[in-house]
Amino acid sequence: MKFDVLDKSGKKVSDIELSDAVFGITPNERVMHAAVVNFLANQRQGTQSTKTRSEVSGGGKKPWRQKGTGRARQGSTRSPQWTHGGIALGPKPRDYSYTLNKKVKRLAIKSALSDKAAGGNLIIVDALTMDEYKTKTAAAILNAVGATGKTLVATAVADEKFVKSVSNIAGVKTSMASNINTYFVLNADKLVVDLDGAKKLEEVFA
Repeated sequence: MKFDVLDKSGKKVSDIELSDAVFGITPNERVMHAAVVNFLANQRQGTQSTKTRSEVSGGGKKPWRQKGTGRARQGSTRSPQWTHGGIALGPKPRDYSYTLNKKVKRLAIKSALSDKAAGGNLIIVDALTMDEYKTKTAAAILNAVGATGKTLVATAVADEKFVKSVSNIAGVKTSMASNINTYFVLNADKLVVDLDGAKKLEEVFA
């Protein structure tokens, strides 16, 4: 597939031909969904916790005698049906993470990249570097190349000035091209990649 290569002012400077095996496959929605669910599950801290009746303080004394009161028998004021009682079958700390097959993960990211390319939402820029830390300049670069809304910027090598400048822009995330993941690609409206980053993606996932 051929793509236009833009400069930081949004003008076309050249063309680049990228592998159909990475940017031109038919997106597999089932695999992309599996990758997104896996990513979100792995982000869960799993620190939620509730106390069972044995962990709640109090409740040592039987509230009233077993028979003769006309009320239902009760053994503790910390049973689940009581206010301030324990929680029955409540959540406890646990690990939600799990792994996906490597081939599934690779197919998912290639599907996501191909989806962006097919929809015209893949933007390739010759270089994403800056001479100073300035959010206004970084925003101007993204606007010039047509990256509006939620944007993922992937580069082969992180330029510190550019990365820190765009970090102040709402909806813009940055990533190394070699560490790109399906969730961030699908969650963004536009994918902006520098020339070296596009070659790196081709090298890693082809």
